[in-house]
Amino acid sequence: MSDTPKFEVIDRRKFKADEEHESQKAAQEAQAVAETKAGSESAPSTGPRLVVNEGRNVTASVPVNTPIAAPEPDPEPALSDAAGNELPPPPTAEESREQKVAYDASAQRLEEIVRAQNPAVGAQPPITFEHLVQQFYVSAMIQMGAGAQEGQRPRVDILGARTTIDLLGVLEEKTKGNLTLAEDRALQTVLFEVRMAFMELTSMINLQAMQPPQPPPPGKR
Repeated sequence: MSDTPKFEVIDRRKFKADEEHESQKAAQEAQAVAETKAGSESAPSTGPRLVVNEGRNVTASVPVNTPIAAPEPDPEPALSDAAGNELPPPPTAEESREQKVAYDASAQRLEEIVRAQNPAVGAQPPITFEHLVQQFYVSAMIQMGAGAQEGQRPRVDILGARTTIDLLGVLEEKTKGNLTLAEDRALQTVLFEVRMAFMELTSMINLQAMQPPQPPPPGKR
């Protein structure tokens, strides 16, 4: 047996080539990951992103370049009357104008019919604020018993009279500062007269209520 040691020759070029191949592969993968990350950051997002913090609370993050829609205005609240009932929407300006034209035409045809049957009747005067006040005055006085036929007992609607007088008060309040001198004088005069008549009538009612009941006639039980 020979004592000469044996040597095994290893080709290092093969290992070097494998190392260079692995290094190139790792560099290519790192470059691809970097390009993918850069592309995702630079590309505009098409929707909201979910961001999860350490407390596991999920919040929606809207990108800066995403347009934010303006909040829609709240709808106009529905109007209600004094009793709480919802009122219908008011007519439009065009609807009101068309209705006014149709109403004037209908009133004109009615006046022509009346004048044709009664030629002596002239044209009706235009309605003014004084006519409105006078109408309230007549209604209130009739409700307090005025205008009854001679020999007949007046029929009194004291609660209805109070409502009519209060309507005149509302009219005074709502038209304050918007009346002519003659219109304001007519309204103040009518209010004074109907209120005075109302107080006189309620005083009579109070006196009658305070009187003791009359005993029945003798011989009747």
